[in-house]
Amino acid sequence: MNIALWITAGLLAAVALVAGLNKAFLPMAKLAAAPGGGWVTDLGAGFVRTLGGLEILAAAGLILPAVLGLAPVLVPVTAVAWIALMVGAMYTHGRRGDYTLVAVNLVYVAIAVFIAVGRFGHWSFA
Repeated sequence: MNIALWITAGLLAAVALVAGLNKAFLPMAKLAAAPGGGWVTDLGAGFVRTLGGLEILAAAGLILPAVLGLAPVLVPVTAVAWIALMVGAMYTHGRRGDYTLVAVNLVYVAIAVFIAVGRFGHWSFA
């Protein structure tokens, strides 16, 4: 189970890092033109860049605390924060009728729930 938790945390961290880097550094027009990217036109550039920064921090928070042995409880805390972020994403995509992206975000929520329950529970780093 520990290996499964590490793998899922690594995969979710990779997703968060790629998404965060895209939101933080790609031009807004390019983000808006991407499939499912129309939501960025509803929000300001500062908000989208902030989301990108939060996703980059989530990628770090899912891996680095455990790897470095510094406050590994931050791994499941980050997973819970990711769940909150994805609930907001599901609301945004659902409001726009992008139900495929709602489903994708729901998968990310399920993965984060698995990590949070596993790392807060029996397979914690303590």
